[in-house]
Amino acid sequence: MNQQIIMLGSIEQKIFTVRNIKVMIDADLAEIYGVSTKRLNEQVKRNKERFPEDFMFQLTKEEKIEVVANCDHLEKLKFSTSLPYAFTEHGAIMLASVLNTPIAVQTSILIVRAFIKLREIMSTHKELVYKLNELESKFEKHDKDIQLIFEAIRQLMMPPDKPKRKIGFIADE
Repeated sequence: MNQQIIMLGSIEQKIFTVRNIKVMIDADLAEIYGVSTKRLNEQVKRNKERFPEDFMFQLTKEEKIEVVANCDHLEKLKFSTSLPYAFTEHGAIMLASVLNTPIAVQTSILIVRAFIKLREIMSTHKELVYKLNELESKFEKHDKDIQLIFEAIRQLMMPPDKPKRKIGFIADE
């Protein structure tokens, strides 16, 4: 169980966003599944019909540069002439069935759990943003109410514009 927690944590660190999609790079998946990146990509090419664009896509040169710059563990890709592939959650699971090794099957379960955990975190984050916005709007309303109260108090504190008539009886002389 402890090994699973460590493995899950290391998988989570290898999931990042490209094109607004959570993905893992082929080199990371190869390492996790216990195969070489070359073998992984060979299996993908042999089973191309199992990997539509919403399961896998190839990074552009710019995306590769950004990924290498942001992920220290992918520094080895810096000098690679080929562009890496990015796999979505579904693509990572499909890889396990294509590779069909005991490690791939076990690891695919961990990868699914890592993606699920990230989804839960994002969901919680969205709820927090919603609640913060709600609170902010309430305080804005309170601020407006407080401003109205201060305005009313200032008006009460100001002397009237016209002089008051003296009270009492004035005798004519």
